[in-house]
Amino acid sequence: MLRLLWNSKSSMMAQQEKLDCISNNIANVNTNGYKKINANFKDLVYESLDRKGYPVSADRKGKTILQNGTGVRTSEWIRDNTQGPLTQTSLKTDLAIDGSGYFEVVQPDNSKAYTRAGNFLVDSSGTIVDQNGNRLSILDKQGNNINKVNGPYKFNANNFSVDSKGVVTIKDGNIGRQVGEVSVLDAVGDNSMISIGDSLFVPKPGTKLVKSNDYSVRQGYLELANVDITTEMTEMLMTQRAFQLSSTTLKTADEMWQMANNLRGR
Repeated sequence: MLRLLWNSKSSMMAQQEKLDCISNNIANVNTNGYKKINANFKDLVYESLDRKGYPVSADRKGKTILQNGTGVRTSEWIRDNTQGPLTQTSLKTDLAIDGSGYFEVVQPDNSKAYTRAGNFLVDSSGTIVDQNGNRLSILDKQGNNINKVNGPYKFNANNFSVDSKGVVTIKDGNIGRQVGEVSVLDAVGDNSMISIGDSLFVPKPGTKLVKSNDYSVRQGYLELANVDITTEMTEMLMTQRAFQLSSTTLKTADEMWQMANNLRGR
């Protein structure tokens, strides 16, 4: 009886965590570059009933094979890195990656982070930044980031262009000059990036980042979230029903336990 209570509780906790995962996806359905997350289930350890006090039946070879589960839990949340749909904005500061990889940005503390959200803008210092002020990495041939305060170039919303390989051309009058390349890096291995909020990711310890080769940069486009709201709502309904079933099982087990206690008291 106690095992039934425990199994029902663990199931409710697992279903609640899956609901949290689904809610997070729905909340970010309009977040540029967001990658949905999935929560799967796995069994807790099994215990054998072949011990004193349990009336078990042996098979023909004289071995007992009856086992009892101890519940369920959610596994690590896995991020779905499939590409979201691209939408045209015609803004030169909007960039999208068609393929694999992440834009590299430099945070105010000079640490690096990575994002698929390409809704950049130009700040008052002539630097291309994201919505939180992190600077987009644009590297020259020597590997130096030219997109910085008091840097060699001042960007505005109309004086630069980015081709499909990420090469940045800045206009000086009627003359265009290639000044650098947008840094697009990819992580080696699946599920190798950790979300730190604000559509930013950092690599897990030991993860190697390499220059992506399977991509093209689309200027004037944005990548939308890869969340299918219909799928998420369906998953939510199924998870709610599973939670309700587990709570009903818990209630039934509690009623049975009360009945057993009442019989014992008499």
